[in-house]
Amino acid sequence: MRDLIVFFRCLLAGILFFSLPVVAQTDSAAVAPDTAAIQQPVPAPPVNVIVTDTPNDNGRSLEIRWDLSPDDQALVTKYQVLRSSSQSGPFQVVGETTKGQNTFINGDLSDSVDYFYRVAAVRAPAGVMATMAESPVFGPIVPVAQWFNMNRIWIFIWTLVICGAILLYIRAARSGKELYVRKIAGIDAVEEAIGRATEMGRKVMYIPGIQDMDDVQTIAGVTILGRVARITAENDTKLDVPVSKSLVMVVAREAVREAYQKAGRPDAFHDDMVHYVTDDQFGYAAAIDGMVVRDKPATMFYMGCFFAESLILAETGNAAGAIQIAGTGQPSQLPFFVASCDYTLIGEELFAASAYLSREPKLLGSLKGQDFAKAAFLLAILVGIVAVLIGWTGFLKILEVG
Repeated sequence: MRDLIVFFRCLLAGILFFSLPVVAQTDSAAVAPDTAAIQQPVPAPPVNVIVTDTPNDNGRSLEIRWDLSPDDQALVTKYQVLRSSSQSGPFQVVGETTKGQNTFINGDLSDSVDYFYRVAAVRAPAGVMATMAESPVFGPIVPVAQWFNMNRIWIFIWTLVICGAILLYIRAARSGKELYVRKIAGIDAVEEAIGRATEMGRKVMYIPGIQDMDDVQTIAGVTILGRVARITAENDTKLDVPVSKSLVMVVAREAVREAYQKAGRPDAFHDDMVHYVTDDQFGYAAAIDGMVVRDKPATMFYMGCFFAESLILAETGNAAGAIQIAGTGQPSQLPFFVASCDYTLIGEELFAASAYLSREPKLLGSLKGQDFAKAAFLLAILVGIVAVLIGWTGFLKILEVG
């Protein structure tokens, strides 16, 4: 009898064990939706939604502003910006902002489409159902492109000032007014170096770099070559110009021919003065080194764009005992020329030297105009530093670039 009682007790316990959780789960699932709908508050929607065209743009964006929801700090998690091409929708989310933010710029738009917007205040804490409330629809509105970006008006004014200065200096140079250009030691030594070659009865070798005529350094080098050729013509000194580009050979040959004609020595000019060697960088350097070792020129000029061959050329010339004058705009090659040559034109001195020697009004005017611009920018930077230190923010607007 006792065993039978124990059996029924165990059977009853087993029935309760497997049936109670199912009943509890069923009850929880049945009441969950109603409980969530009651417990999740809905924030008030944002109001006064205004959409305007973004100023100073290319007609591809609109700026959306709204007044924050009254529940911004209490309930709102974020704001969603919704857009549609129809007032009746459907609206799609195009962006979000955090609470407390009431502006949004919608980009990548077309300037020929009507757009409608609404803004939703969203409450979406982690782990619970999100709720939201949307503002009334604003629109239609079309983005419009502006002709001018007035945020960059000061760049335009600075450009006008600098261009005006250059034009004024060019006009002054053409009228015959003497424009002061600071003397450059390397240029002043040109006549001395050529005179040394004349006295020694050796030739002058001129290397205009290894780049073609589309490089501004090569153009400056050919301009200086004209001045050198004129002095060699007057002194009846042999000039040798090996080049690595065929187009440079043609231009340099004409520059030398013109210089000899201006010196009154057209009969002393011959085409072999300017001759092509090779386009290969180190083949060109090896060929010149061979010429230097064999002919031992008294003076060597390196004016133009140089790369790894600069030290090879300059060291060979130095070993041959030549007086050497170099100039390049390649910062990485300047140390080699400074170490190996007697005079070096550093950076923009190469371009200033071409204007200094040729006295061409356009070059002189451009040079003086650039100097004016540098002085103006330097002055503006100094005044800007002082303005920041004393809190004068109004001056900083003329230095803004966007």
